[in-house]
Formats: sequence, structure tokens, C-alpha cells
Amino acid sequence: MGFVRSVGAAAVLVTCLGMAATAELGAAEPATGGTIFVSPVGRDPWTGRLEQAAPDGRDGPVASLAHAVALSRWAQAGRPRRIVLAAGTYLLDEPIDLGPDDSGLSIEAAQGGKAIVYGGRRVTGWRRDGEAFWAAALPPAGQRPWDFRMVVVDGRMAWRARLPKEGTFTHQTEFNVPWMSTTGGGWKRKPTDDELRTMAYRPEDLGPWLDVANAEVTVYHMWDESVVGVAQNDLARHTLRFSTPCGHPPGAFGVKKYVVWNVREGMKEPGQWYLDRTAGKLVYWPLPGQDMAKVEVLAPTVESIVRLRGQAGRPVRDVTVRGLVLSVTNTPLLAGGFGAGKFAGAIEVAHAEHCTLAGLEITNVAGQGVRASNVKDLSIEGCHVHDTGACGLKFSGQCLVRNNHVHHVGRIYPSAIAVWGDGRGGRACRIEHNTVHDTPYTAVACGGEDHRIESNRIARAMQVLHDGAGIYITFCKRIVLRGNYIHDIVDTGGYGASAYYLDEQAEDCLVEGNLSVRVARPSHNHMARNNTLRGNVFVCDGDATLTFPRSSGYRVEKNVVVARGAIRITRPDAIAQAKDNVVFSGVGKVEGVRLEDYRQAGTAPLPAGAGWLRVDPHLASYESGRVEFAPSGPAVSIELPALDVRGAGCRP
Repeated sequence: MGFVRSVGAAAVLVTCLGMAATAELGAAEPATGGTIFVSPVGRDPWTGRLEQAAPDGRDGPVASLAHAVALSRWAQAGRPRRIVLAAGTYLLDEPIDLGPDDSGLSIEAAQGGKAIVYGGRRVTGWRRDGEAFWAAALPPAGQRPWDFRMVVVDGRMAWRARLPKEGTFTHQTEFNVPWMSTTGGGWKRKPTDDELRTMAYRPEDLGPWLDVANAEVTVYHMWDESVVGVAQNDLARHTLRFSTPCGHPPGAFGVKKYVVWNVREGMKEPGQWYLDRTAGKLVYWPLPGQDMAKVEVLAPTVESIVRLRGQAGRPVRDVTVRGLVLSVTNTPLLAGGFGAGKFAGAIEVAHAEHCTLAGLEITNVAGQGVRASNVKDLSIEGCHVHDTGACGLKFSGQCLVRNNHVHHVGRIYPSAIAVWGDGRGGRACRIEHNTVHDTPYTAVACGGEDHRIESNRIARAMQVLHDGAGIYITFCKRIVLRGNYIHDIVDTGGYGASAYYLDEQAEDCLVEGNLSVRVARPSHNHMARNNTLRGNVFVCDGDATLTFPRSSGYRVEKNVVVARGAIRITRPDAIAQAKDNVVFSGVGKVEGVRLEDYRQAGTAPLPAGAGWLRVDPHLASYESGRVEFAPSGPAVSIELPALDVRGAGCRP
């Protein structure tokens, strides 16, 4: 029974059929160690011991990754096992499940080839559906209708039908209960089920034409969103009743934005699609020049492609997945919560030790790129993760996350965090030399203890949601942020956007030697204490704000803040020690802001001296990441530390 549980009944059946067919062909016994080769032109009755088919056609590579994994389990315990995939495409209807008995296994792409593993099926049989659209009938997925939230067309994650075409609708639901902070327990009063499932809309936005069987709604909150189905459209009251609850009530935080997806009325331009559940068909509007007889359309059948899953006390060990391209996964219809964290990864890792994910490309997936939990010594290196519906890399435990390029995440769930780590109890993470850009919410987030976030380059984060940052840390102790370069983050409103954000219960953390360029709030500190900001350079095209609401015990030393506009230190009494900081405002305005709760209660000029030197540091260069001061400037005399973060981001 242990074998059946670890492999799954389907894999056992594949293995048995393969053994029977091998015997029928008269080929040698299956490989019991070494390398198993997989090829799109292989055959599962073969042994997999040959990279190419034998001249007599009696042996060669196998055809499926699942079968190769089943064959690898014939190896003696402790023997190295290696599966090599030749260039080409491989389609899965079920995830590849690896357990403790698969410890020591390596799955990798052949050198010089591009092996693409899809967690879905091709959609074929396209016929015209009206003047501009085409449709294909969909078979059921097992015992249930085939349901999905993403489609890949000729290698592109196609956009779903959407209302409005751009921007958002404004709904009319109020929820005026105060938010008490996460530490304070969330909402002052718990929302009711009706408040989580009901939203009032303007009658000019929606009407009787709305197909509730197909429609899905994104309800935007402050730092996350809820994607929900529609159960009822009450035309008399102009309200929608959702089939699944929102994570926060519509109207919470004063945010009243929403979007409707997956209705025919939302097909506004070529390249869009919707799933007609009532008619059991996929509808697509081809791009100019696309021939539907030749176009490749893939829809997901799985939420994960590869799963490494041990148990507490019996982990998966020493498994490597290297060089593959992983694409096309699904997500269920539910609110994903903070960071869209509820969704599975294209690669799922749990209870694993000494495992490696390297050189992967993960693209066009509805959920996370990688989701890992309860891991020890997990390495994620040299991966390219992009166009994900949710997070790029999400992990908890002892991890090295280095030299990864992560961008354009949150395509379906804009609360997604590009790189999101956590770890406690001696399981610290190192997040270093990653390049992260174009994210709808936070680029890098971390909680826990003793992590090091160093030499990352981050740009264009916080494009949709609010109350996040280029780097955001919370519920943490002794985290070091050093040598990072963050630039070009625009504040889109709400609770704002920052470069370096130390939130609730961040204690004894160090923010040192970082650069921020064109971020109006380079340092935001909320309900945090006893942290140090040292040797950073913050350059702003307009105003610059450093904020410390409900914080205390800060040490702020040898930082440079240069702004064309005003410089504001919000709640400067949170700073216990200020020393040799240079602040230069192009309009001559440097002031402290007094707060009552979170409301501004007055301003006063920040006194010269007392740790704040109001002089022009004569910045000569900084865009490249190397900060230089003019030799005649005051920076030399006060011995500001040199700052050079040109090496931030991925290394060749």
C-alpha cells in the first residue's frame, strides 16, 4: 500500500502496462539505476535506457515523464536516479508526484534542448461562433465540467473577456467598520456572511444580460482582492450575490473598485476569450493573422505540475528539478487571501530537505510559480519566473533564493508577491541577487527571523494595489536589508507605496547601504521598533517622505535624502538616535510631521543639526547604482560611506 500511495494508482497502472509491453517486445528489463531518457518520439514500452531509438526499433526513450518516474522507482534504494527529457513538449493530465521514496532523483532537460511540460490539454475543433469569434466544444474533465481561469494561445497568456474594457467599475456598497491592524485582530466587528457575499452596483454598469453561470468578479480591497463567482443578480435591488465569499467585504477600507470577467459582453478586442459553461465551449477572438486551423490553444487540467511532498519526520531529500519549462496550470474559484497565498504552485514542495530547483522557466501559470513550505536547505537558483496568475516564488523554511528573474506576476490575482519568504526557529532565508520588476503589489516580502535580503534589483512594483513596497517585512526579527536597488515605484493611492517597508512587529532589523530612486516614500515604518536605517541613499524627483507611525526606538545614521520637492519626516519622535544624516530639499522645505493616530496634526521645520544636516550633498551620479558625490561637497567632510549597488540583481 505504501507504493500505491506514493506513486498513485495511475502510475502503478502505467508501470504494469509498460512492463507487460516490454516483455511482449522482448526488450531488456527496465532500467534499475542511472539515467532514464524521455522523448516526445519515445514509447513507454521501451526501457528508457537509450537516448535515441535503437535501429531495430526494439528499445529507446520512453514517452512520458510519469512513466519515467515509475521506472526510476525500480532502482535500489540510495542509487542515483536521473531522468532526462529531450527537447519537445509534454502534456500532463495529472501532476508528477514525488515522495520520500523518490529521494535522490534528478529530473532535468537534455543539454541544448528546450523541454516544455504543460499541465493541460490542447483545445481543438474550432468553428466559427458569430462574425468575429471562434468556439471549441470542451469535453468534461473526469466527472466534472472542465473549468479554468486561464488559457494560453500560441505561447501567450490570453486576456479573459472583461468589463469594463479598461479600469474598473465603482460599486455602491459601504463597509465602515474600522480595521484594527493585523496585530489588533483585524476588523473591529467580524463581517457577516451577507457582507462578504453581497455587492450593490450602479444600474448603468450591469443588467439582465449578465450570465451568472459564467460571470466572475474581482472585488478590490486595499492590499488584496477577491475573485468570486456570481450566484444571483437581483435586478430590483441592483445587487450581486456571490457564490463564494470575499476575503474582505466589498467597500472595506473605502475601496469600491470591481471588474467583471468571463461574459460575452466583455469580448472587446481580438485576443480575448471566455468559457461558456452553459454551452460547454471555449470562445476566442483571434488576433489579426491567426489561423484557427493552426493556432495552439492550451487549457489547464492541473493546479500543479510537479509536487515534492514528504511528511513531518519523513521528508523528501536530495531531489533536483533542472532546466525545464513549466507552463499551464489552473486555480480554483476562491478568494486567495493576502498575497494570493492560497493557490498552489506549478512546483509544490512540502517537507523537503536538500532539494534544488535550478534553471527553470515557469511561465503562463494561473497560480504560483513555486510554492514551498516546511523546507530545509531548499535552493531556488537561476530561474526565470514570469506571467504568473499569483506569486512568482513563495517559500517558508530554510531557503537560498538567488539569481532569479521574476516579473509580470499577479496576472489574475494582483495581490501576488513576486518573491515571498518566511522562516522561523533557525530556518533563515537568503534572498539575494534577484531581479524583480513589473508587479501589481509588493516585489519582495518576508517574515520570520534572521533572514538576509541583499543585492536585489527591483523596479515598477505596486502598480495596482496599495500598502506594500519594493521590499516589505513584517512580524519579524533581525532581518537585514542590504545593498538593494529599488527604483520607479509610483504611489497609486490608498495606504501608499514604499521602497523599504518595515511593518507590524518588525524588531531589531537593519536597513543598510540600499539605494532608492524615484520612490516618493523610500522608507515606511509602521508599528515597528528598535530598527536601524544606516548608510542608505534616497533620491526623489518630487517630495520625499520617511514615515514612522506607531514606531519607536529607531536609529537613523548617515543616510542621504535628496528631493526636488519637500522632505517630510512623519513622527520624528519615533527616532531615538539620529546622526550625520544629510537631507536636501530643492525647495528648501524639510519638516517633521506630528501625528494623532494616523492623522496629520501639525508640522514644524526639522531643526538643523541634531543629526539632520541640511546641506546639498552634490550628488554627481547614482542612476547606475554607484553613488558619487562631488569632491567639493560636504559628503567628504562628514565621511558618508561609499555606496555602490551596481551588482544588485541577477549576475551573469
